Amino acid sequence: MNAPTLRSNLFFARSFLKNPKMLGSFLPSSRYLRRHLMRHIPRESACIVEYGPGVGTITFDLLKRLRRDGVLIAIEQNPGFVEFLRENVADPRLHIYEGSAEDVGRALPRFGVQHADCIVSGIPYSTIPAATRDNILRNSRSVLRDGGTFLVYQFTGAVAPHMREVFGTVHEELEFRNFLPARIFSARA
Repeated sequence: MNAPTLRSNLFFARSFLKNPKMLGSFLPSSRYLRRHLMRHIPRESACIVEYGPGVGTITFDLLKRLRRDGVLIAIEQNPGFVEFLRENVADPRLHIYEGSAEDVGRALPRFGVQHADCIVSGIPYSTIPAATRDNILRNSRSVLRDGGTFLVYQFTGAVAPHMREVFGTVHEELEFRNFLPARIFSARA
């Protein structure tokens, strides 16, 4: 599998209907949003972490940004998505960690990595408990290499003040060609 398919889109939509708070939208990210995000991802990254990869819509683009010997660690809580990714993404650089993004500090060493160049997060921060959100942000900051990028895409600005508390300066951009229009927040470690 190389890109979103009708099968993956239907699976994503069914998963949204089962648990809408776990996903931010009933549709995967548009190609416009994916392209916009990739502008922030360093080429030839050694390690990228993705929170909430779902059916891998953005995962494929991240793999293109990774070095040949790089590592992409996808952290996913939904067992259905974990199974879907394991069955449909055949790239040895992809390592799937079933669990919470809060566990990023434990996930990286498990795959022989100490620091990430970039973390990409599409998990819906406005629907998760405040303590969990704060742990994710702090733990993300702690595993990024100096100058590493924390990149979040959301449909609201709710996460921005919390990112500022942890990262300081946060840049915001908009991508209107997505259903729903998306906000992209980026910060440096």
